[in-house]
Amino acid sequence: MNKKKKASLLSFFNSPKTAPYVFVAPFILFFLVCYVYPFIKTIIMSTQQIFGFNDVEYIGFNNYRRLLNPHFFNALKTTSSYTFWTIMVLIPLPIILAVFLNNPATKGKNFFKSALFMPALTSVIVAGIFFRYSFGEQPTTLVNTLVGFFGMKPRVWLQERGPAMLALVVLCTWRWLGVNIIYFLSGLQAIPQEIYEAAAIDGANAWNRFFRITLPSLKPVIIYVVTISIHGGYSMFAESFAFWQTHTPGDIGMTIVSYLYQMGFNDFNMGFAAAIGITLLFIVMLINLIQLAFMGFFKKEGN
Repeated sequence: MNKKKKASLLSFFNSPKTAPYVFVAPFILFFLVCYVYPFIKTIIMSTQQIFGFNDVEYIGFNNYRRLLNPHFFNALKTTSSYTFWTIMVLIPLPIILAVFLNNPATKGKNFFKSALFMPALTSVIVAGIFFRYSFGEQPTTLVNTLVGFFGMKPRVWLQERGPAMLALVVLCTWRWLGVNIIYFLSGLQAIPQEIYEAAAIDGANAWNRFFRITLPSLKPVIIYVVTISIHGGYSMFAESFAFWQTHTPGDIGMTIVSYLYQMGFNDFNMGFAAAIGITLLFIVMLINLIQLAFMGFFKKEGN
């Protein structure tokens, strides 16, 4: 009897109709427990005032109304500026360097790939502390010493909004330049060389080949890199924390996630922090949908 039950159980799991669901079930369970449940719980929390583990008061959309304050809009402005400038640097610069590394005449490709990718393996906190001291206010710091060679006076880089944003963008570029180069290199190596050879025979110069063949062929990779850059920019926290911890002068380094952290873990206002998180999610989704539509992601191939 046991053998019959065992055989029927094995035949059930080995059935072409059942087997796919059996293999997918662990992922679905993991997704429901680790993503769907926390998301629903966060939405519920965003409509509550939480005083303790068992002391909760439903307040509707009051937490969302409280978002209409100068601190949130300042954090949104800082985060949006950071995301914009990192994309402006970390899309064209990696493409240019990837084209250079993809050129058969380039020597030492493996060395350059390794050297450029190495910063991505560095802890963001360690890198942030290094850059914090590099952009320090003392005249002998690295950046002030470098600008001194060009006749410029030392600056207090991390106490002013513009220079502080420059420091954040430089840190982000240093860490993620190599990663984006790898993405674009993989896209370049997928382009058939016959296309370039045919274009060269037709008289197309290097400039025309780049704009008429390389860039259009890299469009899927560009869309992907822009998408993850938007997500990474709006979720930036560790870099700002490494520079200023939770107290930035004039909130110049306050990002949306920093504001969420401050409200949730410093002020213990978990309901308001949940509302910030949900709002951030929809902001990122909206911006990504706009950029995907702008890049023609939703257009049919025939159009």
